[in-house]
Amino acid sequence: MKKIEMVDLQGQYQQIEAQVNQSVLETIAATKFINGPQVKSFQENLENYLNVKHVIPCANGTDALQIALMALGLQQGDEVITSDFTFAATVEVISLLGLTPVLVDVDPKTYNIDVSAIERVIGPKTKAIIPVHLFGQAADMEEILALAEKNNLYVVEDNAQSIGANYTFSDGTKKKTGALGHMGTTSFFPSKNLGAYGDGGAIFTNDDDLAHSLRGMVNHGMYIRYHHDVVGVNSRLDTLQAAILDIKLNYLDFYNESRKAAALKYNQRLADHPNLVTPFRKGDCDSHVFHQYTLRVLDADRDALVKHLNDNEIPCGVYYPIPLHLQKAYTSKRYKAEDFGVTMQIVNEVISLPMHTELADDQIDFITDTVKSFFG
Repeated sequence: MKKIEMVDLQGQYQQIEAQVNQSVLETIAATKFINGPQVKSFQENLENYLNVKHVIPCANGTDALQIALMALGLQQGDEVITSDFTFAATVEVISLLGLTPVLVDVDPKTYNIDVSAIERVIGPKTKAIIPVHLFGQAADMEEILALAEKNNLYVVEDNAQSIGANYTFSDGTKKKTGALGHMGTTSFFPSKNLGAYGDGGAIFTNDDDLAHSLRGMVNHGMYIRYHHDVVGVNSRLDTLQAAILDIKLNYLDFYNESRKAAALKYNQRLADHPNLVTPFRKGDCDSHVFHQYTLRVLDADRDALVKHLNDNEIPCGVYYPIPLHLQKAYTSKRYKAEDFGVTMQIVNEVISLPMHTELADDQIDFITDTVKSFFG
């Protein structure tokens, strides 16, 4: 059996090695390292894939979130609602801009932001909602969009973990996550479903005015060289990374389907175990692309299971062990423990097993056998 990796980037690279190497060498030979033609090509191809009018590439996923919020023209002290159970970048950018993060609890099945919790904290200073499509699964966007429209709020999707997922509306209409709100953002960190070989990110929107603002903001506020019309930052997607991403975009649906197939095998092997809750998925799994395969451990020591897996040379992850409202940088007197009942429970229960496009059946068998052996 091949060594088990949490994310097998080497195995994935070997499948596209010739294409990537040729593209990288051509890019280097052309010496157009900043805003080269590969950036424009990737941008247009991603627009077509997402069926969105505008993709604005940038340097990383955190920048994407920050620049998206900058484009909204919010004022210091304005409130932005987001999930308590996610990576810190989501709340980090809110605070960096002098805005007030308002953290809320999550749904116990999907771990995505709880719409009823959003509704309870909307107030006169609320200006935006950032739903995070966590672990690869779409949040309840129809309800979130309706709530935002009712209260005149912006919706900025954090799609860093779920690119390629579909959201199905009640009328049967399907749209890609990231293309549902006023803006969507993503990360091309190497371990993502669509990962670069370094940092990268992008912002998506169907709004022409927002797109215009975003294009200036990612380039020092310039539309014409040395004419700075808006306050901006230096956040550009590297041409080499765009060349690699343009190739990998052709395989994104295959990568996502491979992840779904691996998740189904995990589910079959771990089904009905009294100490495990396998990932919830809606319908035919169209809305989940399994950036992570995350279990909940019931009536047992999750951290001891982590050690048991590591002792058997199986990598695993705990995403996320500390909720944001308890992180030193983001604590606030307005947060009450009883408002985060689900989050406080699952941070002690979640464990993510290896998940990538190269997982073999014998690896899944070994991983699941090792998990079950922990419980005796």
